[in-house]
Amino acid sequence: MRVVRMFLRPGWIALGLVVIAFAVLCFTLLAPWQLGKNTATEERNDLIKSAMSTPSVALGSLAPPGPAFKPTTEWREVTVTGHYLTDREVLVRLRSVDERPAVEVLTPFAATDGSRVVLVDRGFVRPDQGAVPAVPTAPSGETTITARIRAGEGTSPGRGAHQEGGTRAVYTIDPAEVGRAVDTTLDPFYLQLSPDQPGSLGEIPLPQLESGPYLSYGLQWLAFGIMAPLGAGYFIYSEIRQRRRSAAVAASTVEHSDGVPPVAPAAEDAEPAAPRNRRARVRADLREAGAASGARQRGQIGSGPDAEDASADVRAKLSDRYGG
Repeated sequence: MRVVRMFLRPGWIALGLVVIAFAVLCFTLLAPWQLGKNTATEERNDLIKSAMSTPSVALGSLAPPGPAFKPTTEWREVTVTGHYLTDREVLVRLRSVDERPAVEVLTPFAATDGSRVVLVDRGFVRPDQGAVPAVPTAPSGETTITARIRAGEGTSPGRGAHQEGGTRAVYTIDPAEVGRAVDTTLDPFYLQLSPDQPGSLGEIPLPQLESGPYLSYGLQWLAFGIMAPLGAGYFIYSEIRQRRRSAAVAASTVEHSDGVPPVAPAAEDAEPAAPRNRRARVRADLREAGAASGARQRGQIGSGPDAEDASADVRAKLSDRYGG
């Protein structure tokens, strides 16, 4: 119960809430986000590989007018015959190609049979010191183009079509947004023009077929979500062990302080220390002899010790040391 009360303190409660929130965030948001990007990248790479090994077909046979866009058709190369609607051209600003600023050019393309109008990305031009660049005009007559099907990018709030230097401009390739800006119904996808086609500009390269670091990032977030509770558990275990050790030391101290420490008894019959030299030994023997006979000589002023009255052991010791 004392252990439970110890961890109900504000500091430990705050630590527990932070660890739980971090682990939940790792498992429900951060790891799925990176793993989802890895899955999407692998699917895109598979579509590109398949499209590059498949010959181009007519647009109508792969994506007939009317139905919604099929993601499985993205990156497939198609052909379509018609003409550009150059008066409805739109520029895509703030793009990057080969790690340099670029402006992509979107021009609607009307099919000859009148069944559809599809948005075509003709490529890019480099901006002219931030100003609207000069864009070569697309062919005006009927022509056949080859392009790859691409999914629309969508538009963020507040980033829709606008006028810039007298030219329509957008920030993303969104056929629905461009269609509203030019008052034209467009297919829900767009076509990225292949190189060396009528009206093509700077070539936009295909994405690199790399999975990127998303899988490793996702696994790292999963590992962090596991290690955070384990680390908190280790801190709790260390705290409990330290408190138990401190309690044991305190109990031992109290137990020793309750009793009186033993005192060594004085040695009554302890032998005197041996003298260091001959003179000291003689003096010690004389004192010993005088102490033995002192009781009988104490009342006789001026009288010397009586050898007869000395104890036998003292006489024996003196005879042994000095002869006689």
